[in-house]
Amino acid sequence: MDDQYTARMVKKDGHAKILYTVCGLFIIVLTVAIGAFLIYKGSGTFVTAHHSVFEFLFSSKWEPLDSVGKYGGKVGALVYIAGSLMTCGLALVFAIPFAVGTAVYLAEINLKFGEKFIRPAAEIYVGIPSVVYGWVGLTILVPFIRDVFHAKMGGFSVLAASIVLAVMIFPTITTVAADAIQAVPQSYREAAYGMGSTRWQVIRHVVLPAAFGGIATGVILGLARAIGEALAVAMVIGKTRSFPQNILSPTNNLTAAIAADMGNTANGGEHNMALWSMALLLYIISTILIFIIHRMSHKKED
Repeated sequence: MDDQYTARMVKKDGHAKILYTVCGLFIIVLTVAIGAFLIYKGSGTFVTAHHSVFEFLFSSKWEPLDSVGKYGGKVGALVYIAGSLMTCGLALVFAIPFAVGTAVYLAEINLKFGEKFIRPAAEIYVGIPSVVYGWVGLTILVPFIRDVFHAKMGGFSVLAASIVLAVMIFPTITTVAADAIQAVPQSYREAAYGMGSTRWQVIRHVVLPAAFGGIATGVILGLARAIGEALAVAMVIGKTRSFPQNILSPTNNLTAAIAADMGNTANGGEHNMALWSMALLLYIISTILIFIIHRMSHKKED
C-alpha cells in the first residue's frame, strides 16, 4: 500500500515538474519573441529608411514622413529621450528620500505598526490604475502648479509628470527597501549597540550600508516602472516637441509619444518605423535595468 502511494506521489511530482518546466520555457520564449519582434519592427528605421543610430539618438529634428515607401524625413528622438530622462530622474529625486525614510520607519522604528498599517497602505498604491494617477494629476496637481508657480501651459510640465511618477514608484521602492532592511542580520545591530552606538548611528552606519544592495534594487525597479509609464505622464506633461527650459516647462517623452501617435501612422511608413524604434529603445533600457538588478542580486549573495 505504501509503495503504491509513493509511486502515485512520484508520478504527481513528475507531472508537476513538467508543468512548471513548460510554464518557465513559455515565459522565456515569450520574452525572446517580444524582443525579436521589436528588433524586427524597430530596425526598419535604420535598415529600410537608412537613418543612422546617431541621428535617432542625438538629433532633435523630428519630421518623419507618413507615407509607405517614402523616406527622407527627420527621425531625431532626442527631445523624447531627454523628456524621459528628466521626468524619471526628477521622480527618483522626489521618491527616494520618502521611500527610504518610510522603509526605515517600517522596518526599524515601529515594526508592528508598519507591518499592520504602512506596508498595506503602500501596497494598495501598486494596484491603482495609472489613469487614476493621471486624472488626479490633471485635476489637482496641474492647476496647483499653474496657480502657485505661474507655469506656462497651465501647469503642464516636467514637474507635474515627475511628481506623478514619484507617487507611482514610491510603493515599489518602499516595500523592496523595507525587505532589504529587515534582511540585515540582527547580530549587526547588537554588535553596534554593544559598542555604544545610538539607534540613529546604527541605522545610518550599519543597517543602511548593509541593505544598500536591496535598496538599490528597489530604486532600479521603480525606475523601470517610471520609464515605461505612458498614460499618466501623457496626461500632465504637456506633450510639446521641445526641450524644457526648466522643470516648469512642458515637454514630451518616449512612452507618451508612442501612445499618442502609433495609432495615427501608416503601418510601414517612416513615422511608424521611428515609433517602433522608440519602443525598441525602451525595451533595451528595461533589459539593461533588469540585468543590473540580477548582477546586484548575485553580488549580494556572494
